[in-house]
Amino acid sequence: MRFLITAGPTREPIDPVRFLSNRSSGRMGYALAEAARDAGHEVVLISGPVTIPAPPGITLIRVETAREMFNAVQSHLNGCDAAIFSAAVADYRPVQMAGQKMKKSAERLTLELERTEDILGSARAKLGFSGFLVGFAAETENLIAHAQEKLEHKGCDMIVANDVSQAGIGFDSAENEVTLCLPGGRTVPIPRQSKAALARVLIAQITQLSAPQASQ
Repeated sequence: MRFLITAGPTREPIDPVRFLSNRSSGRMGYALAEAARDAGHEVVLISGPVTIPAPPGITLIRVETAREMFNAVQSHLNGCDAAIFSAAVADYRPVQMAGQKMKKSAERLTLELERTEDILGSARAKLGFSGFLVGFAAETENLIAHAQEKLEHKGCDMIVANDVSQAGIGFDSAENEVTLCLPGGRTVPIPRQSKAALARVLIAQITQLSAPQASQ
C-alpha cells in the first residue's frame, strides 16, 4: 500500500518572529510513518516544523503553514491507498502578517484571524480521494461524540480520538491512549502505550479494514 501521513503542528506567522501554533510534537505522525514503512508500505510523510530526525526510507516533505500543508497533500494524495491526517493543523491564521517585528506599545493588541484550509474535510469532495481516510480528533470534552461527528462530516473511514486533557498522553508526550471511531457508531478502545507501539496497532487496523475496500 501507499500511505500519505501528515504530522506535527503548523505555524501561522504574525510577524517575522512570531506565529500561532500548538503543542503538537509530531511524534505520533512520525511513529505512524515508521510503522507503515516497517510493515512494507510506501510512505509519504508531510510534516510541519518538528525536531524529530527525518526517518530513513520515507519520502519526507517539510512544510510550515496550513496552506503549505494543504498544497503538499493536494500534490501527493493521488495514487495513495490510505491517508492518515494526524497533523495538528491550526484552525485560524492572521489575516495579515506584519512585514516587520511588531513592537510592544499599546496595552492591548487585537489580531484578526481567518479560517485555514480544511485539509481533512477537502480530501473527499475537493481532492477526490477514494482510499481509506483516517483523521484524528484531539478533544478535551465529549470525546466520542465529537469524534463521531467528525467521522461523518469529513467522510472518514476512521477517526482516532484522544483526550488531550489527560496528563501524560497526547500532545508532546511519549505515550498515547485512543479510541478508534468507525462507521455505524462502532468504537474500539486502544489502551495507553508508547506511540511507537500504538502506531503499529493503528497501521495493522488500517491495513485490515482497508482490504475489503481495495478489493471492491
